[in-house]
Amino acid sequence: MTPVLALAPEHLTFWNITLGLGAVVISAVVVLLFLLELYVRDLDAGVQRVWDMAARVATQTATTWMLPKTVELVDELGTEVQRHVDFLASQRSS
Repeated sequence: MTPVLALAPEHLTFWNITLGLGAVVISAVVVLLFLLELYVRDLDAGVQRVWDMAARVATQTATTWMLPKTVELVDELGTEVQRHVDFLASQRSS
């Protein structure tokens, strides 16, 4: 004996529409998740570039705290060099 479906034709139409809408929603979710993944990958690449640049800047500026002492030592070196120039100039003229 074959089972008889107890659904009216309008109910079958309703279920077909519901399944169709479900397929559309699932497709939209899949597309949106794919776009989200692309966006996250792009964002991750940008963050990595910023991190690399920040590391390079930190490496290049790690010793800037020594600049005032360097200026002071260069000034002292200039004074010492001038003493040598004065001494050599006085030795030549004598």
